[in-house]
Order: sequence, then structure tokens, then C-alpha cells
Amino acid sequence: MQQNVEQVSDDLIREEFIKRFSVQTGDKLGSVSSAVNHLRAMFSDSKYRESFAIIYLNTQHQVIDSQILFTGSLDTAAVYPREVIRTIMIEYPGTKSVILAHNHPSGCHTPSHSDEKITQKLKSALETIDIELLDHIIIGTEFYSFADSNKL
Repeated sequence: MQQNVEQVSDDLIREEFIKRFSVQTGDKLGSVSSAVNHLRAMFSDSKYRESFAIIYLNTQHQVIDSQILFTGSLDTAAVYPREVIRTIMIEYPGTKSVILAHNHPSGCHTPSHSDEKITQKLKSALETIDIELLDHIIIGTEFYSFADSNKL
């Protein structure tokens, strides 16, 4: 039996999206678009709150894990470099590189001055423990990649 899109619940659509686009431990993210799809799945419950996520990668750029580390309000999430470093050192010591990401519930994917500032601060902090920052991606209606924009 076929259903019209109008008959399918938002929750069912979200579940299917998460199932199709979430990456598993050991998978490689082959492109920015595969990372973006994975992140959209991660942020599916963050429609009204800004959230900050990390994808932890090993020496072969395989996914160790992904997690939302900070959640804030409608237009901001406090990000603490100390907590990022602590999480890597204690919970994910096999991490060699990371992809950072956060969503903009407004839909605008343009980085703010604060976004640029925290990206550089995190990059510097990560370098002190020999962790490579591969990208910082902002998810809105579209997405913005700091790496693709040569801002790392």
C-alpha cells in the first residue's frame, strides 16, 4: 500500500532520514556532503536550539564516534575549548582528527564573527594535543564549510 507524503508523520520521515544518513563507527566520511547528511541527522532534534557537535576520527579518518557536546538556546550555544580537549583526552584518546559542527536554527548558514573566533580558538587548542581540525561545518538551510572556504 502506497502512502502520500501528507499521510506520513514527521517523526517517521525523521527516523528514516537518520537511518539512511547516520554513519557508524568505522565508516569513512567520503565528502563534505556525506558529513553534512550525517550532521543533519544528528541535529534533527535541534530545530529550536543551537547545538555543537564533534565527529571524532582515527588515524585512517574512520569515525570513532559523533556526539552533540553542547546545546544552547535559539541563537547561541556556549562552547568551551577546555571541555572539547577533556572529552577527547578522556573519552576518545584514539582521536587523531575531528570535524566540528553546529546548527543555526534560523536556517542561515553564514558564519558569525563569534563562529570564526571560536573556530580559531578550538583549532589552536586542538593543535596543542596534536589533533587536526579537518573542518567546522555550519548547518542551516544549506551549509558552510570552513575548510572549503579556506578559513582553517
